[in-house]
Amino acid sequence: MDLWSFIKKYYIDSIVYKEGYNIVNTLTWAAILVLVAYFLYRFLEKRFEIDEKFILATVPYVFLGSFSRIVEDAGFLNPPTSYLFMSPFIFFLIFLLAFPILIVSRKIKKYYTPYAFVGILSSFAVLVLLILNLRIVNPLVLPSSISMALLVSFAFFAIFKTTRNFASFSVMFAHMFDGFASFMGISYHGYVEIHVLPGFIVEYLGPIALPLVKFAVIALALLIVESEENKNLRNFIKLALLILGLGPALRNALRITFAV
Repeated sequence: MDLWSFIKKYYIDSIVYKEGYNIVNTLTWAAILVLVAYFLYRFLEKRFEIDEKFILATVPYVFLGSFSRIVEDAGFLNPPTSYLFMSPFIFFLIFLLAFPILIVSRKIKKYYTPYAFVGILSSFAVLVLLILNLRIVNPLVLPSSISMALLVSFAFFAIFKTTRNFASFSVMFAHMFDGFASFMGISYHGYVEIHVLPGFIVEYLGPIALPLVKFAVIALALLIVESEENKNLRNFIKLALLILGLGPALRNALRITFAV
């Protein structure tokens, strides 16, 4: 296999034909994500206090990314524009919107207010577009997955004292939301898991294993992260974990809700 065939098979075809992830592109995107996250953290830590206000102000952009993915899922966009709204490019697309706004907002004392406002306004506009153009087919998926995620997250919050803070609670909730939404989509609505590791879990342990495995992994991760003394680094890692959980959770739950 020559270089072009390799790139086409493992990278291009997975996007163009929506074949999902494979071990090659998964490891590649993960490596790029870690590298970008490292340099982004080095930049941010010198200019911002990465606290819960920073995390909250960034969350609307996660909503925007998820809602924008649904726009592509619903077929409102055509290639090649639609490719920009698919992973991993959607991460860069949202970053190119959020980052300049964050830098400009920094000139204001309470920077997180205008920074969050633009994200809220943008995500709300896309959500309205979806509601006006799509039909709600499975109305119970969203409230059911959120309810189960909250129940597990509150239990985690009650058991582990070191993680009793809003950021850690949000991370656990996001991943439980994703786990339960995926479980319901696969078990009852004909969806399939396209990620490599979760796909392996579903194949050998069943869909119900997704929230169980996610709980174990995220609980361990949060317990380790809480031991980090550097507050900025600790909260940045939580923000990264939150994005990786909440983004797919919202997209999966809404896809099933709208049946797209």
